[in-house]
Amino acid sequence: MDWLDTSLPFLKVLGAFIVMLAGIRFKLGLGLSILAGGLCMGFLFGLGSGPWVKVAILALTREKFLFLTAIVGLILVLSDALERSGQSRRLMDALSGYLTGPRLRLVFFPALIGLLPMPGGAIFSAPMVKAVSEKMTLSNEERTVINYWFRHVWEMAWPLYPGLILTVSLADIPIFSFISRTWPGVVAMFVFGWFFFLRPGVLKNADLFMEPVNNSRNGGLALKEGAPLLLAIIGAVGLEGAISVFMPGLPFEWGVLAALLSAVICIMMQNRLGWSFIRDVLAKKSLRSMLFIIVAIFVFKDVMQAAGVVDAMAASAGGRVALFASAVFLPFLVGMVAGINVAFVGATFPLLLGLLDTLGMGQQTIPYLVLASFAGFTGVMVSPIHICFILTCQYFGADVARAWRKLLAPCFCFGLTGGVLFWFLL
Repeated sequence: MDWLDTSLPFLKVLGAFIVMLAGIRFKLGLGLSILAGGLCMGFLFGLGSGPWVKVAILALTREKFLFLTAIVGLILVLSDALERSGQSRRLMDALSGYLTGPRLRLVFFPALIGLLPMPGGAIFSAPMVKAVSEKMTLSNEERTVINYWFRHVWEMAWPLYPGLILTVSLADIPIFSFISRTWPGVVAMFVFGWFFFLRPGVLKNADLFMEPVNNSRNGGLALKEGAPLLLAIIGAVGLEGAISVFMPGLPFEWGVLAALLSAVICIMMQNRLGWSFIRDVLAKKSLRSMLFIIVAIFVFKDVMQAAGVVDAMAASAGGRVALFASAVFLPFLVGMVAGINVAFVGATFPLLLGLLDTLGMGQQTIPYLVLASFAGFTGVMVSPIHICFILTCQYFGADVARAWRKLLAPCFCFGLTGGVLFWFLL
């Protein structure tokens, strides 16, 4: 029965994850599903209801939780303001004169929208892809995968994405220490996107007829319409770097918050959005749902620590089996079932970080986080329930199965890229 004693902690963790994944599958909601998995895990490892509630309450008073809640909230406010005011559309119109090639036009607008994290953002760029490809002889499935793939090319290294912010918050590392290792993922997304969806052997030049959308080039107008995005992006990067150099004792999140708040104020002034806009955004269900997911993630993390889950797994298996499960298998599985980066980061990274600490492998934290991020994001991109994929298929009237099959090969190659990068980082 030694094998049972060795496997028991893993079976308990697997049971908790099955509860979590079942909740996601049956549309309980991501936040409630993570909480249910945390509740199950706590009970299976002997954490009673009283201690569980106490741990949950304390989790919501931590500085990292408060910072992340504020950052994600401001990102969603900015995204909503850009969409509601029509400023994102005006920015695209101002930039269209610079796009001279048909393949560039196909990928530019999804990639541009990808700079702005928003749930279901691919449906925002889909009308632009439809407009520029109207005279092209592309199938609906080809339009779908191009829009879907290039909408997500930045997610491995763009500092405004909640998944990245959550990763560095959980690991307590500077965001640039992380994205300086994950940036090859962005290159890989562009390379595999071109090879599988855009290269001449896939899309013939004769099929890419293009009509000029806007021949004028007005850099001043483009800068004006893009000012909020520039404030958010450059401001966050610059302020975070300045804090790390000149005020190393100050949490870097203050720089991100200041930049995002400046961007929100900028767009409200440009479009004369009053306080009624803020009230409307705060009342949106999508905002409350995302913030509740953050609540669930931090509760799950602290419950796992309080229940001694990591110690039990490390003691029973010598660490290697647990490391493989938490760095590859579980992130991929949760990413595929949930279809969102925040889910696999919040559900599996606390386990991975705890194992690394317990096994005395803290110096390898970043390589393992990179491996887990690639595995999880591969699962997200190949997920048939990813909201961007479903909405894009619906918009273009594409066959879901045929479009999904087109994603398998590039996603497999992307996952292998993560393994190669992990080997080099070690």
